[in-house]
Amino acid sequence: MTMARSGFKVNRQGIRKMMREIQREMDKHPVKARIEADTAGVSLGSGAALAGANVFNGPVIHGDVNGAQLAWGNTTVNQTQNEGEQIAPGFEDLAQAVVDALRQLPTMGVSEEDIEDAAAAGEDVLNEVVQAEPDRGKVRRAVAALRGYLAPVATGAVVGAAAGSEEAARTIIERLSSAL
Repeated sequence: MTMARSGFKVNRQGIRKMMREIQREMDKHPVKARIEADTAGVSLGSGAALAGANVFNGPVIHGDVNGAQLAWGNTTVNQTQNEGEQIAPGFEDLAQAVVDALRQLPTMGVSEEDIEDAAAAGEDVLNEVVQAEPDRGKVRRAVAALRGYLAPVATGAVVGAAAGSEEAARTIIERLSSAL
């Protein structure tokens, strides 16, 4: 972590690296457990015995649930979510260019590690442009980093890049530059 004006700043890249290393170690020693259930007397309503069927008595969630709202076992539910943040005036085009860059980068043949680093740079931009007075220096540095991940694609240096990736990368770089 590094000290910032308003407290501590989390080293996201370091955390991602640490998590990858931990996962590699965990993959070397998988945990296996044998589970047996006593299904005597259990039925699925029609009288059929529980034979290999999955019965869930609660919510089952597969995948990302960022921002999700769940209600379970309620008779009535009222939920509200107000997460929209206002982009500072003059930064709207830049925010859209960053979102487009992050959306297209995985299809351009860029390494997984570079995609993660580019996402961190893009997140820095997006977190800054919703401030009342964005730090232009911080935005410029993060945009420069993001352009750096796109530059090899734009110049044709990325082997295995999808068709049209060079032109798309050049267009995104131009949009990022002109929106500053």
